[in-house]
Amino acid sequence: MAGLRLAEPVQVADKRDGFFPRVFVWRGRRHDVRAVVACRTENRRGQVRRHLFRVRTDRALFELAQDVARDQWRLEQMWAAE
Repeated sequence: MAGLRLAEPVQVADKRDGFFPRVFVWRGRRHDVRAVVACRTENRRGQVRRHLFRVRTDRALFELAQDVARDQWRLEQMWAAE
């Protein structure tokens, strides 16, 4: 399942339990997360580098990445809704 690679900034406007994206804004459009399908953590030298979340909205499946050190979010990949 190949998705469209983007690496574009997004704003996570709300989180569930202070961790999981609940709402994000990409290209000026609000996206409500219906489900977090998967999440994983990337480590480097024993330090958490990023959290990656695969989330489903009404429109598509997205992979969001949080740079932990900078607390910045990016949309890494997108798949069309099935």
